[in-house]
This record gives sequence, structure tokens and C-alpha cells, in this order.
Amino acid sequence: MDSPSGPSRPHLPVARNRGMLQSETERLSSEAGGLEASLLQMVHDHQFASLKLRQDSEKAKKDAIQKAVRVSDLLVHAVNGGVQESFVNQKLIELEIRALAATISRFMKQTDQWLTTTHALNTAIKEIGDFENWIKTIDFDCKSITAAIHNIYQD
Repeated sequence: MDSPSGPSRPHLPVARNRGMLQSETERLSSEAGGLEASLLQMVHDHQFASLKLRQDSEKAKKDAIQKAVRVSDLLVHAVNGGVQESFVNQKLIELEIRALAATISRFMKQTDQWLTTTHALNTAIKEIGDFENWIKTIDFDCKSITAAIHNIYQD
């Protein structure tokens, strides 16, 4: 591979550099130091970018969770609002049903009383009618007897 300083050479481990010249060893070591610094900088940049990405992801996750909770709360409120209104309406309807049942019961008792009173009145009227017929019959009988007695005394 070609490095920025020129064609690359296979780098030998430091232990094998004993036979090299001092200037060449220093050059390789300064070149290795620059390369090492570059690699360290790249690792540092990568770690920083990774940490930044992790923080951004965590922030986005928290934000998404908050928004999901808000949406869920709104949905629950919307559904519960209708359910609560239905529950209140159901209770009002049940109260009205109880009131109507009590009114119906009261009217049934009054109707029974009216029927009993009407039946008693009808019976009394029939008895009066029967008494009137009996009186008319007796009156007719008395007139017949009087007429018969009158005819007997005149003859």
C-alpha cells in the first residue's frame, strides 16, 4: 500500500529494527507515531461519533416514547370520554325507568281503586233499579188490589 510519505514498505516489528540505521529507525518511528496519532484520532473520532449517535438515538427514543404515551393518553381519553358519557346517560335512564315504574305502580293501584269503586256503584245502581222495579211492582199490585176491593164494594 502507498502511504502519504511514499511507497509503503513492509514494517518490521521494533525488535527486528536493530540492524537498521539510526536515521531510518527514527524516521520509521516518527512515521509510525504520525500513523499511530492518526489512528488514535480516528478511533477517538469514531468513539465520539458513536457516543453522539447513541445520545441522539436515546434522545429520539425518549421523545418517541413521550409522544407515544401522549397519543395513547389522548386515545384513552377520547374512548373513555364516550364511555363516561354513556355511563352517565345509562344511570340517568335507569333513574327515569325507576321513576316510571313507581308512577306505573301508583296508576295501577289507582286504576284498581277506580274499578272497585265503579263496580260498587254499578252494583248499587242495579240494586236501585231492582228496588225501583220492586216498588213499581208493589205499586201495581196495590193498585190492582185497590181496584179489586173497590169493584167488590161497588157491586
